[in-house]
Amino acid sequence: MTSTELGLQIQAERALSAGTLSVRAGDQNRLATQRHATDKSLTEFRAAGTAEQAEGSLSDAMQTALTSLLNELEHLPSIRADVDTAQSSRLETTQSYNRIMDALFRVYDRMVSVPDLSIYVQAGAMQAMGNGREIIARENALMSGAIATGGLSDAEYIAFSEWAANRRLQYAKGMASLDQELRTPYEEVFASPTFKRFTAMEQDLVGKARAGGPLPGSLAKWQPITDNLSAMLDQVNAKASSTLADRAKSVATGILIRIGLAGGLGLVAVVASIIISVRFGRRLVRELADLRNSARELADVRLPRVVERLRGGEEVDVDTEAPPIVGGDSAEVADVAQAFSSVQRTAVEAAVGQSNLRRGVSQVFLNLARRKQGLLHRQLTLLDAMQRRAREPEALDDLFQLDHLTTRMRRHAESLIILSGAAPGRAWRKPVPVLDIVRAAVAEVEDYTRVNVMPLPNAYLSGTAVADLIHLIAELIENATMFSPPQTRVQVRGDSVANGFVVEIEDRGLGLTPQEYAAINDRLANPPEFDLADSDRLGLFVVGQLAARNGVSVILRASPYGGTTAIALIPKELVADDGSPSPIPGSLAETGPQHARDSLTGRASQQPPALAAGPAGEKSMFFTPPSARSPESTPSLTVVPSIADTGPIDTSGIGSQGRPLADAEDPPSLPTRTSTSKGSHRGLPRRVRQANMAPQLRETTGPLAAPTPPAARPEVGQSSPTGQTERSPDEARAMFSAFQQGGRRGRAEADQYPQDGAPEDEGRTSERVSRHDDENALQDRASESPEGATARPSERDQKHELRNHSEGYVHQTTGEKGDE
Repeated sequence: MTSTELGLQIQAERALSAGTLSVRAGDQNRLATQRHATDKSLTEFRAAGTAEQAEGSLSDAMQTALTSLLNELEHLPSIRADVDTAQSSRLETTQSYNRIMDALFRVYDRMVSVPDLSIYVQAGAMQAMGNGREIIARENALMSGAIATGGLSDAEYIAFSEWAANRRLQYAKGMASLDQELRTPYEEVFASPTFKRFTAMEQDLVGKARAGGPLPGSLAKWQPITDNLSAMLDQVNAKASSTLADRAKSVATGILIRIGLAGGLGLVAVVASIIISVRFGRRLVRELADLRNSARELADVRLPRVVERLRGGEEVDVDTEAPPIVGGDSAEVADVAQAFSSVQRTAVEAAVGQSNLRRGVSQVFLNLARRKQGLLHRQLTLLDAMQRRAREPEALDDLFQLDHLTTRMRRHAESLIILSGAAPGRAWRKPVPVLDIVRAAVAEVEDYTRVNVMPLPNAYLSGTAVADLIHLIAELIENATMFSPPQTRVQVRGDSVANGFVVEIEDRGLGLTPQEYAAINDRLANPPEFDLADSDRLGLFVVGQLAARNGVSVILRASPYGGTTAIALIPKELVADDGSPSPIPGSLAETGPQHARDSLTGRASQQPPALAAGPAGEKSMFFTPPSARSPESTPSLTVVPSIADTGPIDTSGIGSQGRPLADAEDPPSLPTRTSTSKGSHRGLPRRVRQANMAPQLRETTGPLAAPTPPAARPEVGQSSPTGQTERSPDEARAMFSAFQQGGRRGRAEADQYPQDGAPEDEGRTSERVSRHDDENALQDRASESPEGATARPSERDQKHELRNHSEGYVHQTTGEKGDE
């Protein structure tokens, strides 16, 4: 009865509070006493509610309703404060107390939960009767103040009319559902004179009174009649609730008896079921364990093995790799095993189909890339020929730009080949200098003008890995240029280390976070399988694949300048000990600068020792400083004796440019003569055509001509007995450079020199040298500017340098020799 007592106390406090607001000189002592009684009931109610919550015996719905009531009761102190300070109106105060009572009646609604239908219906009817009693209390609270002031406001009149209608509805609904025993006491109350006088006053107030007008005279007896009716209804409600509780106890006793009987029978059933379960459960457990082991083997062993084999390109037989899973004796376990077998076969078939699809896509990529690569190779060859024939600087500049774009397109085509799992078709038989590899990589980058290549050591790398290393370094350099401001430079450094050769590419961009560096380095060290959805970092995937293929270690780390430094460690297995080729049997004796100096000091009979056998290769005549060139890298020349020692020169076996005639005999070696002239150009070595080439690469139209013993050489500017003008050292050096860089153009021009030694011959030679110097000035323009350290001249020189290795270049797709 704790909640019922709390409701009665709140109803009484509500009526006194409304009256106090109407007449400020009201009975404050009586209101204080009532508040004390309300607080006492509230304390008992909270203790009971907390105990119920602690025991966990409340349903979720009851717990929600109880929590809502306790929250509304928390507002009770603020309602009292508004009444004491007259901050709220009479109707607002009444409505505040009404919200507490509404929450209390929601708790009553959740308490009606019994398994007996008749009791449930009677409890609902009693709830309706209690709602009617609450409405009478609300009308009494509002009218207590209205009688004191002599009228109702508009809002109060509307509220009273609504309450009167709702009160009649609640009593009608409750009386219709009550049985005869519970309805009889209420019928006696409703037939009493007190209730009739109350309803008459209620009708007079609703029908005759108007908002703001005087109250009907019949309301003079409102308070005693309402108090008397409330006491009668409270007594009837208490008696009816007690009768209904006795009925619920009887029903609960019957329910407990039925529960006991059911429990006994249930215990017997449980014992029987335990015996049956123990008997059949063991076999079922064994069958399920076998099925579980088969499923785990499928998920952890067989399917990953099939996927791994498919990634490796192996053919997989679905019937062999997805045998049916053997089930148990029970039909249920057998059905589950059959279902797992279907899942297994479907998974293997899906993996095989996906592998075939990926293989097909990769093959399409590979075919398209191979076709594109072949066309680009032909285009590069055509562009190279056009560059050799170009005379105008503007046309040559345009051809260089087109050559650069074509080179970049070729790298993208090779990226497609790498993504398809194949290898690009470029390779070299002989080692290639690191400088040439780095410059070739720079030439494949869009912003190559921003790249500074620092001085690199004279190291060589294995030709089999040159194409991959060029591609790898180009990807790292392009990444550095793309993710750094356009006004900054990208530095490329390299050096030989104990474990191989290291290349560093440093930019001055924004850098990355330590977590991003760790993630990228992990992908570079362990390149994952290519995913079509991850297309925004193809460059990293290509670098990872190339690094894994060649054993190169690539890491990214923060730069001291705030950007990123990419470090590629090339293993020592790819570093050649010496890029110089061993002497070819039957070739001419090697006569480098040191050889010439030895000849001048009287040591012409001494031969330089042959280099140790090792990986064959060629050093660059364009990118290697003269002081760092080996004797083998200098073309084999014969030393022409001075005029004082030998007399006139016999040119019967020499062509217009000093080349041996084709119909002469090929001597096993050319003699070296010493010159007694010191400090002059006389005695310089002279080149013999095809003397330093392998026998199988020489022209087969005829053997090399043996030069006639030379006669005395004339002074510079004077004609020989045959009429040919002697060239100065500067002219010889210019002609040699033109031969190295111009190729066929130099040979075509050389065939046009006159034989009569006319004075204008020297003028034409000077004109050719001047034109060649102009072209060299055009090529060197970018290298002289601050921002062109790696501009097109280096690119063109690099193309000529890689072309010098053409005899070692093998195109793996066609099997033909070709230029880079």
